[in-house]
Amino acid sequence: MKLYDAAIAPNPRRVRMFLAEKGVEVPLEPVDITKAENRQEPFLEKNPMGTIPVLELDDGTNLAESLVICEYFEDLYPEPPLIGRTPEERAKIRMWERRMELEVMFPMLSAFRHSTDFFKGRITQIPEYVEPSRNAAAKRLAWLNDVLGKHDYVAGDEFSIADITLFCTLDFGAMVGENYDPGLTNLARWHAAMKERPSAAA
Repeated sequence: MKLYDAAIAPNPRRVRMFLAEKGVEVPLEPVDITKAENRQEPFLEKNPMGTIPVLELDDGTNLAESLVICEYFEDLYPEPPLIGRTPEERAKIRMWERRMELEVMFPMLSAFRHSTDFFKGRITQIPEYVEPSRNAAAKRLAWLNDVLGKHDYVAGDEFSIADITLFCTLDFGAMVGENYDPGLTNLARWHAAMKERPSAAA
């Protein structure tokens, strides 16, 4: 088993942080996304979508999509639970994780993708998407700031994969200039607490 990884990207980091929280070690196989290795053969044989990360199992099966990989490891190593214990908990945590992906990660990364030279020639960039995407992410983060005023973690009183997704998104945003409003004090408090977790170094 090995994990095809790109150190600077948020989705591979989500899986690394998830594994760190589980105490599970998987050999990493670096893929140089700056040279677009993920969009060329032989990587495309492993994942025709050209996205990172990809988990290669011992039998040669390749699993893509960070959430799928995390759920696979949750099934293998249920403790500590990061996607809930009961059907109700799992549904609630998946709901919040999905919100973090669609309502925060997607617009924030969309603003980056459509404004950076890194993606020129890799995607069809539409400059008109940038500000609406930034505004959409900012609105959701303001709402989330209120949510985090009521409990310690995104999905409630326990740390979960929803926190991992949000944390990796905000850290990547800071790295590429897509910062959140520091006046969102509950969000800033939560973010500072996440940075103290050992898994944040993943």
